[in-house]
Amino acid sequence: MRSKSLFSVVFMLLVVSMLVVACQPAAPVAPAEPAAPAEPAAPAEPAAPVEPAAPAEPAAPVEPAMDFEPMSLAAPDCEYGGLIKEIAALDEFTVQFSMCAPDPAFPSKAAFSAFSIQPKEWIETAMESREILEKPVGTGPYVLDSWNRGDSMVFKKFADYWGTPAVADTLVFRWTSEGAARLLELQSGTVDGIDNPSPDDFDVISADSNLTLYEREALNIFYVGFTNFFPPFDDVRVRQAVALGLNRDRLVDNFYPAGSEVASHFTPCAIPNGCAGEDWYEFNLEAAKTLLADAGYPNGFDTKIFYRDVFRGYLPEPGLVATDIQAQLKDLGINAEIVVMESGAFLEESSAGRLDGIHLLGWGADYPHVTNFLDYHFAKNNLQFGEPFPEIFETLEAASQIADPGEAEPLYVEANNKIKELVPMVPIAHGGSATAFKAEVAGAHSSPLSNEFMAVVDPAGRDTLVWMQNAEPISLYCNDETDGESLRACEQVLESLLSYEVGATAVQPGLATSCDPNDDLTVWTCNLRQGVKFHDGSSLDANDVVMSWIVAWDASNPLHIGNTGAFEYFTYLWWNLLNAE
Repeated sequence: MRSKSLFSVVFMLLVVSMLVVACQPAAPVAPAEPAAPAEPAAPAEPAAPVEPAAPAEPAAPVEPAMDFEPMSLAAPDCEYGGLIKEIAALDEFTVQFSMCAPDPAFPSKAAFSAFSIQPKEWIETAMESREILEKPVGTGPYVLDSWNRGDSMVFKKFADYWGTPAVADTLVFRWTSEGAARLLELQSGTVDGIDNPSPDDFDVISADSNLTLYEREALNIFYVGFTNFFPPFDDVRVRQAVALGLNRDRLVDNFYPAGSEVASHFTPCAIPNGCAGEDWYEFNLEAAKTLLADAGYPNGFDTKIFYRDVFRGYLPEPGLVATDIQAQLKDLGINAEIVVMESGAFLEESSAGRLDGIHLLGWGADYPHVTNFLDYHFAKNNLQFGEPFPEIFETLEAASQIADPGEAEPLYVEANNKIKELVPMVPIAHGGSATAFKAEVAGAHSSPLSNEFMAVVDPAGRDTLVWMQNAEPISLYCNDETDGESLRACEQVLESLLSYEVGATAVQPGLATSCDPNDDLTVWTCNLRQGVKFHDGSSLDANDVVMSWIVAWDASNPLHIGNTGAFEYFTYLWWNLLNAE
């Protein structure tokens, strides 16, 4: 794509030389059409307020517009059930998204790392070979240098980064599932920062003058899920019985740190309309037993509790919590076998609705909108809880098209009340969590979205910043990942059209200086930065954006491969995949 300009110049020089040989006066020879005064490299759009330095640099040499062949993909109509109607490159630096319905949350979604951008040519080369899973080519402040499976990831500063350069020359990601082990590494000085200290260690860190604790707002949810494909959880009375029979206060009091709270709703109340509607059921063991008896299980039944042994802000002590839930279910006469699964396998099986028992899972906010919690989990295509509930997803689809939270509130009241009535899961807790760093580290922070941005962190002048998290990333093709440890690693290397403010939730420019809607929010036009380089030296253009999106959107695309091929965020946040079976 980027070699055509050279051919054009050579061709024009050849024409000129032939004319000269033919004794034609040089001057009149239609001024050799100076490499077509390339439509003045579209005056580099003034950078957004957050990037004051960008306009100062002249736009990098831009290929003539005649060499750019814009890509696009459109659904034949909106009957396929998705939200996206068309994704089109209008020109080299403009991408337009046309929707089947208004989408007020588009900017928040477009900032998310699951919709990050890689070069069109790299996707074409590395997707089928699956190199893309471990060798991302992004535009971010760090480049992946090496991935030592089971031990660490090493990133190097990207010299040609378009924004503010990373502070540390080298960034190292390490991991361990044990909170005590992470704290010991921090105390001994072998790492500069850690994620999710254990609840019992909050006070220890706060009392240590060499360390600083950065608490996170609890924008998350831990829940006990059911899959209604399997009896007895196909009976709503059984699900309601478990909802009534779990003492959620006991779980939060015993296993969660300060800043945590028992969940009144699935979505945290800090998010508009998250807590519209009735509060969740209060603990009532006798009422739970009565419901079980009515459902035909007066003596309970046998089942399983599935979970992954990975520490999360929403589930800080997974093994202890699973054991306590097992004991509480025993009081209902339910004998539950605990099954610990590998993280990737657990996520794949739960997403596909193949776990024939109870599963313990949770969610941290990816973007600050109620659709991120409700539309993902209760969408018409999400099989995690078994057969989806039209009473829930149809209401959510209608609500998601309304920009004004006040106008949308009655629909969220209806949806939340239906979730309570039908009990696809039991919301347990919004978990308080934190990061911790050496006190000497500047720029340290925690993010309510758990997407800490390491480029702004200064490890007291040292060349290397070492970060320790809870688990190893599953892959670094985050367009087909939902795991938080993978997403955080991706966010150091890859970027999306928009971005989130560091340590906060406000949406700001990213690879696009703006994404502007039409009046009814059915068309969003994104204007790309010019002169942005990928890690492989190629330049960002609109086709890179279109390709990055359509290989996820179009299930019939031969490059619709990814890691698992589920592309869950695309499926649920944009309602459906195009050409899905």
